[in-house]
Amino acid sequence: MKNHNDLNELEKSKAHIVVEIIQYIPNAVLSKTIISKTTGNITVSSFDAGEELAEKISPFDTYIQIIDGMAELMIDRKKYSLKPGDGIVIPAHSRHNFNATVQFKMLSTIIKSGYED
Repeated sequence: MKNHNDLNELEKSKAHIVVEIIQYIPNAVLSKTIISKTTGNITVSSFDAGEELAEKISPFDTYIQIIDGMAELMIDRKKYSLKPGDGIVIPAHSRHNFNATVQFKMLSTIIKSGYED
C-alpha cells in the first residue's frame, strides 16, 4: 500500500480521481509525481491562497492544466487567468511564475524530448 505523501510515482493500472490525488495544506504549495521518466514527467500540485512560485525558466515546454480553483500565471510578463479545464503551454526558455489569489490545483506535463538538435 502506498502512502499518499510518498515521493514515488502513483500506482500503475489503478484508477484515480486526479483532483483528489493531492490536498490543500494551509500556507503551502504541494506537489505529487504521477509519472517521472527521463523524457519528461507529470506532476499534480496544490497551491493555498496567497502562495506563489518564484519566477523561473525551464529549458523544456511545459503543459499546464487547471483542475480546481483559479490560477494566475505570468509568462514573459503577460498575465493569464486560468480556471478548471483551462490548459496552456509554457514555452521552453520563457520566464514564468504562478500566483494563487485563491486555492488551485494543476497538472503539469514536461516534455524533455525534441531538443536533441
